[in-house]
Amino acid sequence: MAGNNSVAKTIVNCQLFNANHLYEWNKVQVNGQKRTARSASLEVLNLSVQLNAMEYNHTVLDRFLRYVKIDTQSDPHSETTPSTEKQKNLSRLLVEELIEMGINDAEMDEHGYVYATVPANTDKDVPVICLCSHVDTSPESSGENVKPVIHENYQGGVITLPADNSIQIDPVDHPELAKKIGNDIVTADGTTLLGADNKAGVAEIMDMADYFMTHPEVKHGAIRILFTPDEEIGRGADKVDMERLGAEFGYTVDGEALGSFEDETFSADGVVVTIKGFNTHPGFAKDRMTSALKIASEFIDELPKDAWSPETTDGREGYVHPYEFKAGIDEAEIIILIRSFVDEDLKKYEDELESILKRVVDQYNNASYTFEVSKQYRNMKNIIKDVPQVSEYAIEAIKRSGLIPEIGSIRGGTDGSKLSFMGLPCPNIFAGEHAFHSKNEWASVQDMEKAVETLVNLAQFWEERS
Repeated sequence: MAGNNSVAKTIVNCQLFNANHLYEWNKVQVNGQKRTARSASLEVLNLSVQLNAMEYNHTVLDRFLRYVKIDTQSDPHSETTPSTEKQKNLSRLLVEELIEMGINDAEMDEHGYVYATVPANTDKDVPVICLCSHVDTSPESSGENVKPVIHENYQGGVITLPADNSIQIDPVDHPELAKKIGNDIVTADGTTLLGADNKAGVAEIMDMADYFMTHPEVKHGAIRILFTPDEEIGRGADKVDMERLGAEFGYTVDGEALGSFEDETFSADGVVVTIKGFNTHPGFAKDRMTSALKIASEFIDELPKDAWSPETTDGREGYVHPYEFKAGIDEAEIIILIRSFVDEDLKKYEDELESILKRVVDQYNNASYTFEVSKQYRNMKNIIKDVPQVSEYAIEAIKRSGLIPEIGSIRGGTDGSKLSFMGLPCPNIFAGEHAFHSKNEWASVQDMEKAVETLVNLAQFWEERS
């Protein structure tokens, strides 16, 4: 027992555990017995995880179940901020809960952004970090009247959702689910998405805040909390008041697999193609009518079938994605997403896309087109590479939570993409959300709890290094 207490005290008080360091030893002693470096590191790692688990009285699940029931779907066709007023319903609740914790500066601005501060409790000069998640859910699947279901102690196999038996979550299609034996899995009932993207991240930041406010003995610098609307429609950072935020470095909590960390995203442009035709009465249309609908359909059909599209690309390949299509005889409009990890490739895609469009339209009389490109966001790696400690500290925090970091790139974007270019280097930490934007969406309770521990460890590590 004395050996156990000694190791425990070292980990809890010093907070300096790093499994990598233990591998440097040839022989070490743990709990009074000699172990090889690897077995010793794993034994101490397991003990560290157990101690962390005992220290936390998690609120993340209760918060998550509460938040997903609030409909916060955003609307890409709205010009207001937030794009839907109902997003503020969750934002107001978050402010109330933060104030109840004792975070008295919590506030929501007129655009639905929530700002709050977990105050520093150290004498050190620690850089202010920001933790950010978004409250909105995807327009691609209903978020109204979400009914969360907890599948306790998952033992493998297909999860069939109760309200629609045709909606099945199969570990063959969701490999991460196969790793969650013994976990408690949260899904919706099959009629809506779940909203783990990104209410898992919201709940995790709130649980972290609650932990620090109830554990004043755990040292950390000031932590700014930011909850944004409209991330799902690419506008999440548009109205962030950077002076009001007052942070030097940031992290979005909007990632997928347990232990994952990303400091690279796509760069993104949007293209709006408008095709003008000529309409007349169909009974007298010969040699006169020019159908914008048919021209637009032909244009889309001319796009590459074995490349370019999301369904034919992966890894570091970019894509061109016709996303929305509205058409009639007079006019057709196509919204197209352009994505690449390399900024220069966006222009190449756009030039080739317009070349195809021009070739098709030029075949028709009385037809014309416009081709409008808008910049959406750029690869955060362009900024984060110059401040490597932001990534290094997050990776260390993941390790301290007893996890193996999985470092990757996001085939998409986050609020951090824009925030990085607004002066807040902002990579992405896992939240444990899976199969987002669909009725198959799911999350593991244990993964969410690990995300909370990672955020706590992250804030502590910034304090230690200051």
